[in-house]
Amino acid sequence: MEMHQVRYFLAVARTLNFTRAADDCNVAQPSLTRAVKQLETELGGDLFRRERPVQLTELGQRMLPLLQQCYDAASGAQSLAASLKNGEVGMLRIALTHSIDLSLLIPYLDQIKRQFNRLEFRFLRGDSRQVGEYLKNGEAELGIAAELSSDWDRLDVWPLFTEGFELALSERHPLASQDGIGFDDLRNQQLLSRRYCEHAERISHSLREHGLDVAGSHEISSERDLIELLEADIGVAVIPHTATIPRTLKRTAIEGLDARRTVHLYGVAGRERTAVASAVMRMLRGADWQQFLNKDP
Repeated sequence: MEMHQVRYFLAVARTLNFTRAADDCNVAQPSLTRAVKQLETELGGDLFRRERPVQLTELGQRMLPLLQQCYDAASGAQSLAASLKNGEVGMLRIALTHSIDLSLLIPYLDQIKRQFNRLEFRFLRGDSRQVGEYLKNGEAELGIAAELSSDWDRLDVWPLFTEGFELALSERHPLASQDGIGFDDLRNQQLLSRRYCEHAERISHSLREHGLDVAGSHEISSERDLIELLEADIGVAVIPHTATIPRTLKRTAIEGLDARRTVHLYGVAGRERTAVASAVMRMLRGADWQQFLNKDP
């Protein structure tokens, strides 16, 4: 499989027209059609139904996200290689909401940093409104959040992964020895509310629907404070699956809790990005996030 074949496939999938796809790729249509056909031969089936407009087959629909991920990762590597060849150094400015764990980015930031003699990171934290403002006024090139409370129409957004929520509590807590925890087990527990999380209100609503009193929850304004209170066994908290907690705490599923969030990558449409930001953007979009989602609770 050649990367130009993947690029041509993605162009046809986007335009649903072989002629427009060829124009977008700056290639003659017969060459594009031939490359797509070769890709279909390698994958063992048709990717498109040659109708007007062109339609993806079931195989094409299944291959689209995989080939998009492959292409984004390869493009990120090429962008990074080009910046290295040109001797570029610079700064990556990225904004994250308080509910996003920085450990999600470490493998990709480390990969970038090791390739440069001089590269500076600038991390900005805020709520969903503040992260939107960082992007809007140019203080950040990229943003990561479950969602942004901004109606600015120049925001580009790409979903990275979707995850559920779990209960975090001290290993000394009486519930820590139970294999499963239900809503009845939580009725007399002191809840710690992560008000800085974009989904805090939705979590509270879900708990209220199951008869839990959330009005008396302790409101926490930072992840560090939350962990200290959990370690002191002052309460329990509902946290996203990818949140990092120390070994002194336990995490477990809440039976019947139907709450999920999708973490997104944000950029500004039409604004020129540095080579570093472009490379990180492509890496994150092409990343295999299952390695984080499959980690043991």
